[in-house]
Amino acid sequence: QAHLVESGGGLVQPGGSLRLSCAASGFTFHHYAVGWFRQVPGKEREGVACISGSDGLTYYVDSVKGRFTISRDLAENTVYLQMNDLFPEDTAVYYCAADLAFYGDPAGFIRVSEGISYDYEYWGQGTQVTVSS
Repeated sequence: QAHLVESGGGLVQPGGSLRLSCAASGFTFHHYAVGWFRQVPGKEREGVACISGSDGLTYYVDSVKGRFTISRDLAENTVYLQMNDLFPEDTAVYYCAADLAFYGDPAGFIRVSEGISYDYEYWGQGTQVTVSS
């Protein structure tokens, strides 16, 4: 059964870095927009970044611009989220999702779920990121 698997989470000090991975199993990322979300218990899920399925166009929410970088390796069928200069408020469970419908629209991929629970084609199980001294 096709699914996504995240890895790379952990405990890091403020100002530190982590790289998250999102690997696809049972399907390929070609043509899929792939994005990262995060959620803290008791709060709404928040979109973080997305990379398009067309030309690799990227979109970031304001709170992570300049600190996070989303990239993909189609040969490895994996999307990465490089997170630098981490803040305690970046602490959350991070999830990746993929959807063909947003092939060339990474901003739309993130914005469509603002305030609602959008049903993306594929979701991962999440990986915990904790930023604390």
